[in-house]
Amino acid sequence: MERVAIIGASMTRFGQRDAWVRELLAEAGAAALDDAGIDGDDLDHLYVSNMASGEFEGQTGVPNALAHDLAAQPAYTARIDQTSSSGGAGVYAAWQSVASGASDLTMLVGGEKMTHRTTAEATDVIASLTHPVEYKQGVTLPSFAGLTARLYLDTYDAPRESLGKVAVKNHKNGVDNSHAQFRKEVDLDTVLGSPIVADPLRLYDFCPITDGSAALVFCPESVAAEYVPEDEYAVISGIGGATDTHVVHERADPTTMGGVVDSSDIAYEMAGIGPDDVDVAELHDMFTILEFLQSEDLGFFEKGEGWKAVEEGVTDRDGELPINTSGGLKSKGHPLGASGVAQVYEIFEQVTGNAGPRQVEAETGLACNVGGFGNCVTTTILEGSQ
Repeated sequence: MERVAIIGASMTRFGQRDAWVRELLAEAGAAALDDAGIDGDDLDHLYVSNMASGEFEGQTGVPNALAHDLAAQPAYTARIDQTSSSGGAGVYAAWQSVASGASDLTMLVGGEKMTHRTTAEATDVIASLTHPVEYKQGVTLPSFAGLTARLYLDTYDAPRESLGKVAVKNHKNGVDNSHAQFRKEVDLDTVLGSPIVADPLRLYDFCPITDGSAALVFCPESVAAEYVPEDEYAVISGIGGATDTHVVHERADPTTMGGVVDSSDIAYEMAGIGPDDVDVAELHDMFTILEFLQSEDLGFFEKGEGWKAVEEGVTDRDGELPINTSGGLKSKGHPLGASGVAQVYEIFEQVTGNAGPRQVEAETGLACNVGGFGNCVTTTILEGSQ
């Protein structure tokens, strides 16, 4: 099985956009084609990561529409839906299509249009991914996050301020990301003084509702240099996907995300590396508590020690292991189908040395995209080509 390279990448501005999902997808797709130096009709496969275009705006058939908009006929098209990890699942599908030999050129475009709906409406669409038994009791992802955060703080004697410092860090990183929804620093007092959403979590512990799109172009590593210079592509050295229980309260330890553990184990083994070899990571901080849980379950820190790493500056942009240099979902925004693609976009930019003011010293990077509350997860490891 040949290794797969990413030779083109793009990302739209995230935030409140006037454009609808089809336009957002076309914007990112056209930019990624241009970045790879190819045309739409060069593509064999075209995938779209999207969770809920039908529910949010009554739009279906978006992959076929995108093929039309990008003049990509007769490329095979498919929509990839894996809730809020649709982007990561799309990366997995695109990698499979090339690694299997079924496609020589594949593009993935992830996108979502959400801001035209009220917060209550958007929350209800997202909450539909929970188990029906829990959903009927009014359970939402924010309520899961609050309960888990309380359990984590009590179990590991972590101060409430440590969660707030995740938000402070990621907002600071987002200032230097021209694509981010929020490009403004916040201080700890502001975070801790914001309205309670799901105790102990407050408004600034949550990512925003967002519109946006991101795209990636994949090909076999053996021909990548035929499209772009060698220092301008990255290689997927490891990738893994896994699931955890659909019913969250059935888990032995709600502070452990089994899908993160299992998917990263697969990715590490494929890449032939371990957690200590990762230079930079993009984690799915839909809520601040998720950055703690993922950083531990990925093996970066011991269980219950993730909060200490934040307190000690280990995960700062100039720390030993920078996490969410893009600003994370917290600052960058979370357009459901685009988020996992945008995470890989950031790692691509880092390992190819094109992250601008966000650049850190990185040869190997990891992206972890989480669906629901750890119900489904994709972990991707990228390495620079030199």
